[in-house]
Amino acid sequence: MAVRHPAPGDLEPIETASRDEVQALQLQRLRWTLQHAYDNVPHYQRSFDAKGVHPSDLKQLSDLSKFPFTVKKDLRDNYPFGMFAVPREKVARIHASSGTTGKPTVVGYTLQDIDTWADLVARSIRAAGGRAGDLIHVAYGYGLFTGGLGAHYGAERAGCTVIPMSGGQTEKQVQLIRDFAPSIIMVTPSYMQVINEEFVRQGLDPRESSLKVGIFGAEPWTEAMRREIETKAGIDAVDIYGLSEVMGPGVASECIESKDGPVVWEDHFYPEIIDPETGEVLPDGEEGELVFTSLSKEALPMIRYRTRDLTRLLPPTSRAFRRMGKIVGRSDDMLIIRGVNVFPTQIEEIVLQNQKLSGQYQILVARDGNLDQVTVRCELQPGVADGERSELTGWVQHRIKTLVGITCQVEVLATDSIERTLVGKARRVIDQRAR
Repeated sequence: MAVRHPAPGDLEPIETASRDEVQALQLQRLRWTLQHAYDNVPHYQRSFDAKGVHPSDLKQLSDLSKFPFTVKKDLRDNYPFGMFAVPREKVARIHASSGTTGKPTVVGYTLQDIDTWADLVARSIRAAGGRAGDLIHVAYGYGLFTGGLGAHYGAERAGCTVIPMSGGQTEKQVQLIRDFAPSIIMVTPSYMQVINEEFVRQGLDPRESSLKVGIFGAEPWTEAMRREIETKAGIDAVDIYGLSEVMGPGVASECIESKDGPVVWEDHFYPEIIDPETGEVLPDGEEGELVFTSLSKEALPMIRYRTRDLTRLLPPTSRAFRRMGKIVGRSDDMLIIRGVNVFPTQIEEIVLQNQKLSGQYQILVARDGNLDQVTVRCELQPGVADGERSELTGWVQHRIKTLVGITCQVEVLATDSIERTLVGKARRVIDQRAR
């Protein structure tokens, strides 16, 4: 695999700036963000006041540690538009991720936010070796999920030709890759494995396709998976990181010449690593929970947003910005299933909505080939006839698909079938995927 090293003209000036220049820009933008959030979002005004801090208290970057965290619950408590810092009429687009009780986490973008997002995804594509005129096959899902449209606008901003394939229809994915001859694919790494398998099923060698680079995100993946994809597809596999609350894809992205962890675009996002138990800020190099503060977002500024991702910050290499290590886990109980965030409490709420089901449930996560498969087990209430299992199974499946956004198998078991341990506390999640 030939790695293309960027020419000086391929980089923006900030990508090669000194650390002093980067930090000066961060301080300027951070002061604006804190004031913008405080002046326009009642939640932030209340939380700042409750902690006894004011935007004017930020004299240096380290002063950010004085300010309160933002968590996913804050967005849900202010559903749908209570966290917006501009009038709803100024919001040009809304995305959302799945949420409990059917309420998603809502994020909004002004036209300027969308412009910035496109710029950063374009920067990420250039970091991955993409250049104007390249043909990019986008197989992330389109819709409320930020992946498809985020990749799409960024690829267009980079001057590329976009194939907006979206997910699914694997045979057609292979057909279009063969017919249109894209050089870059943007997709989840697990679905790339499925595409590789489809090539083989059709008697084709994926290494002989036109693809040269894969930009993979929306789910954690290992160095072992990188090696497998690169070997089987004959491409460079590059990691892109993002989350909808902070922006979407393009918060950080790897450089193809180094492939040593996603570079955080620190001119737009200020990263911290904290002890997930105490909230104390940890020095670079130590492992903890990743926290982001947006520096330029208008519609939805995020102040010290706890991502729950466990990683560490690493020194700059290919760019002027710090890098993220591989995500090693979560500080909460969230599962990521085929790019969708799933909390056990979401399943619990659905099960508890039906009086014919007991409150007991289990979530089994297994690996079927290269895709995660979920089985939800629940129980009949005492006295409910076995003949009602089929109808209840369909009801639970439909509710999970509608409210959580994943397709899963459901098993409705007899009363008292699910194990109880520790004085009645059930084991909720059984993750059978190989680590």
